[in-house]
Amino acid sequence: MIKLGLIKEGKHPADNRVALTPAQCKWIHKHSDDVRIMVQSASLRCFTDKEYIAAGVEVKEDMSDCDLLFGIKEVPVDMLITGKTYLFFSHTKKQQPQNQKLLRAVIEQKITLIDYECLEHEDGQRIIGFGFFAGVVGAHNGLMAYGKRTGWYNLERVYKQRSFRELIHTYFGLRIPNVKIAVTGSGRVAHGILEVMNLVGIHEVEPDEYLSRRFAYPVYTQLKGAGLYRHKLTGNYNRVNFHEHPEQYACTFLPYAEQTDILLNGVYWEQAMPRLFEKEAIRSDRFIIQTIADITDDVNGSVPVNLGDQTIENPVYGVDRKSFEKTAPYLEGSVDIVAVGNLPNELPRDASRYFGEQLIKYILEDLIKDGSPMIKRATIVDKGKLTPPYAYLKDYAGQ
Repeated sequence: MIKLGLIKEGKHPADNRVALTPAQCKWIHKHSDDVRIMVQSASLRCFTDKEYIAAGVEVKEDMSDCDLLFGIKEVPVDMLITGKTYLFFSHTKKQQPQNQKLLRAVIEQKITLIDYECLEHEDGQRIIGFGFFAGVVGAHNGLMAYGKRTGWYNLERVYKQRSFRELIHTYFGLRIPNVKIAVTGSGRVAHGILEVMNLVGIHEVEPDEYLSRRFAYPVYTQLKGAGLYRHKLTGNYNRVNFHEHPEQYACTFLPYAEQTDILLNGVYWEQAMPRLFEKEAIRSDRFIIQTIADITDDVNGSVPVNLGDQTIENPVYGVDRKSFEKTAPYLEGSVDIVAVGNLPNELPRDASRYFGEQLIKYILEDLIKDGSPMIKRATIVDKGKLTPPYAYLKDYAGQ
């Protein structure tokens, strides 16, 4: 019998998502005699303890007898259980400074860490994540911030809606002016952004057409890898080569900054990758972007004027075009930035349901059996030791 534990979230600000919903737990129990799920009692979770109990799931405080422990965000060091196997978003693969202590504790306590972010198909495509709902909420917040800056329309906050279905109803009758929106990326985040574009009636146009004229109606263009990056010598783009040697590429986004009112950024970024633009670009009169929703949310990353996270309750800040200092939002002479690290928390029940479906479909069977190459590739630490694909973390991990 394999015991799975859904742990309560300990990171602040509190995250209310969960890896498996009550209905999904009930389905697993019904279809597998070899798995039992337990839930750690949590008052802030989007599904209540009572809902899990009603689905036949045991709710308890002590998770020490579980074989696999599922969280969402980083587990605080003082909540780790020695020797266990954990699955959560550790945010350590990029050597993020704020989580160095966490990875060292995982190693010291001989824990096995499987990172959701590292679960990939053989071609590198992510298997599981909350990206779609991050895209939905981020696109909505970007439109909301632009409406507040201009006064042309008003959008309600996402978290005030009980579900994605209710959110869709807030778009009825909404009239967006003839803005131009650049959407970057091609993954789940971008898919969520495009869902909102379609729901609010914003028309897609090709990049060359987008650059050449204004329109009498709102439009967006989607810029994928081939539309954003060029090899410095050949002028071409090859996806595999780009991810292996990103330093050999330059970004071609700047002409779009001269034609764009709102940037919805969903592009994946790592340290060696070129940014969409450099910070100094916002000083130019030709840079007309007024609102940037940095949905992938890398501080000083693909959007170099991302100065750090805001909260769900207060998601927007300004960046002064001359000094690059953080300001209040919607001021003349500033660019508005939407940067929130836990966007899917605004639609937690829908996001959790979506995540759990992927977990059941692609991951769970391998986890409860003998593993798989995909699981091994996502294992950063195995019983307290860095695995070969993550040996580059040795100094970061203090080894």
